[in-house]
Amino acid sequence: MKAAAAFEDVGSPGLNITIFVIFVVITIGIVLRAGRNNRTAADYYAGGRAFTGRQNGIAIAGDYLSAASFLGIAGAIATVGYDGFMYSIGFLVAWLVALLLVAELLRNTGRFTMADVLSFRLRQGPVRTAAAISTLAVTFFYLLAQMAGAGGLVNLLLGVEGTGAQNLVIAIVGILMIVYVLVGGMKGTTWVQIIKAVLLIIGAALMVVWVLAKAGLNFSELLGDAAAKSPASTALLEPGLRYGLTGTTKLDFISLGLALVLGTAGLPHVLMRFYTVPSSKEARRSVVWAIWLIGIFYLFTLVLGFGAAWLVGPEKIMSAPGKANSAAPLLAYELGSNLLLGVISAVAFATILAVVAGLTITASASFAHDVYSNVIKKGQVRADDEVRVARITAVVIGLVAIVGGILAKDQNVAFLVALAFAVAASANLPTILFSLFWKRFNTRGALWSIYGGLTSALVLIIFSPVVSGKVDATGKSASVITDTGIDFHWFPLDNPGIISIPLGFLLGYLGTITSKEVGPAAKYAEMEVRSLTGAGSEKATEH
Repeated sequence: MKAAAAFEDVGSPGLNITIFVIFVVITIGIVLRAGRNNRTAADYYAGGRAFTGRQNGIAIAGDYLSAASFLGIAGAIATVGYDGFMYSIGFLVAWLVALLLVAELLRNTGRFTMADVLSFRLRQGPVRTAAAISTLAVTFFYLLAQMAGAGGLVNLLLGVEGTGAQNLVIAIVGILMIVYVLVGGMKGTTWVQIIKAVLLIIGAALMVVWVLAKAGLNFSELLGDAAAKSPASTALLEPGLRYGLTGTTKLDFISLGLALVLGTAGLPHVLMRFYTVPSSKEARRSVVWAIWLIGIFYLFTLVLGFGAAWLVGPEKIMSAPGKANSAAPLLAYELGSNLLLGVISAVAFATILAVVAGLTITASASFAHDVYSNVIKKGQVRADDEVRVARITAVVIGLVAIVGGILAKDQNVAFLVALAFAVAASANLPTILFSLFWKRFNTRGALWSIYGGLTSALVLIIFSPVVSGKVDATGKSASVITDTGIDFHWFPLDNPGIISIPLGFLLGYLGTITSKEVGPAAKYAEMEVRSLTGAGSEKATEH
């Protein structure tokens, strides 16, 4: 693979491997120590609910600031400028929506998973099954993004040549992820996320100060230098470089915005973090810490992206292994040579490992707790057996993620995460909001909303240019299917949100009003009081 060969001299592979190994050894030690106390389902799924609001807030930031934030957004800003920064805006505003609409309400109503809330006053079996399927689908797309980021990052740093070697790197990341989840559970994963969040923000801050210092502490001068270096010139600083060229791309931008802003409130792995604190008061403290850290970091991405456009250049970025995902590591190399590159890349690697571990434990908990324990076993199952099933599920999910990551290794990770947000907003968010706020909502409405939103999002993604038919400026395939002779897309947009999200809400409404089922008023009243006040939620979570 020529691109990899051209970048063999970026940094020192030996130094990079040493820093990677040190990080992995330290985090494995933390995971082993934390995992010794995983005796119950609450320990494995929710870390024993022993984390403070500050600790959980930092971990939430660690969960939310994924490879899409550090690698994907920096690359998007470096290559398409203003339009790339819209990812940062969308992700940040999305967090506000999640905070205001669902975060604390879910914490007060559920125990371990999103399905605990959705099935609170509906029929357990079908609703839990649907929620678990949706959780697995969202997790799969999110995992694709992280694995793609891992592959491109490590390939760049180690000078890996050949498709087989790159695939091996992705497989190693997947195996490490499985070990973290099997051994540490939520407790070990949370501590890795806390460490990762601190390292990520410190590392990004260091790079931001360094870039601004090179620009004379003048942000306007930085923007001008970035535009001068870019083939797009001043268009890099204006809207429309990617999403304003045609009517279709403008519509795609609206679709992307809907997915980003509404998607977080339906992301199971983010929502599950609120079950790790002992009270609703600590959940609110979590939110305060998380929103500050996330907001500050997304301001950093603006400097990192335009700094990469100036100091590295879009052409060099797009010719590197991982393409746009290589912008931040290449910027680190330009700033501080080998050592800074190794440290920043280890931080990025930590980012990926922490997020994939959180995703995997969420998906495995959803299957074991919702499907195995409550649907198959009707709640008659020992905690040890449930946790064993969760661990087996984690292994299966890890293997599937490895295969998917190999197929998607050249895709921009911020873009892949946007697809996960679209699926979450289409399948999960309508059902969550209807369950919390609509007294009339019933089981049929929930099933229509989840399955309808999920199916429409997946079908539109499969038959979109994301999977087949799209080529870049050089004529090479820019889709997941790399054979440019294959093209079966008929949906013109890259992101399905503009169709699938309203459809999810509409189907939830239609399913409800066409069913004669009316849930017990007392159950809705109990859910309303608990969700708004937290009364009874601590007792409900003692399992």
